[in-house]
Amino acid sequence: MGRDKHPQERQREQLERKLEKRPSYDRILIVSEGSKTEPNYFYEIRRAYRLQMQVYPSRLGTAPIQVVQCAQALFFEQQRAFEKVYAVFDRDDHGSYHEALALAESLDGELKNDAEEPVVFQTIASVPSFELWLLLHYEDVRAPLPRKQVMQRLKKHFPGYDKGAPNAFAITREHLPVATRRAERLAKHSTAHTDPPEPFTAVFELVKLLTTLRR
Repeated sequence: MGRDKHPQERQREQLERKLEKRPSYDRILIVSEGSKTEPNYFYEIRRAYRLQMQVYPSRLGTAPIQVVQCAQALFFEQQRAFEKVYAVFDRDDHGSYHEALALAESLDGELKNDAEEPVVFQTIASVPSFELWLLLHYEDVRAPLPRKQVMQRLKKHFPGYDKGAPNAFAITREHLPVATRRAERLAKHSTAHTDPPEPFTAVFELVKLLTTLRR
């Protein structure tokens, strides 16, 4: 009859088994403000590149602070099984925008995953909206644009586009390199914190990471 193992020994063995099942790249959790547009876009990338990552719309609400709080809660609910956590939201007219940026910055490197490693916790903000990222696939944007105008200009290139549109990644994918260059150029002159707001999107950083994970 085998002896009962000490609880610490059992925990060590469970951790070793979990680590053996980990993919060869960082485990990623993405939580978005939108319930369709952003999740659909990242679901597409997950399928296209056969990635093991988790994507969820925020269940706590669409305010930026709620998106960050939801990402933090899901990290713990899923047994801290991630190396990187991203909260995706728009600046728009949200009152909690700067509060959300500050909370995420306070969590970055402070949370520990199931291997007791520091976790990257970052915001992926867009000013004014996620659609700016899609518009950059077709146009160079330098001056501030209201959300409505971003949508109007995007629809000229992407007929029928609406919130939650399927296949947005597949349709825009061929223009990804130029969109990335344009977003990088914007990021040299403004950030998510810039006031008054200037056009900015950090989506290119996350897309660049996801599309190179398995290389």
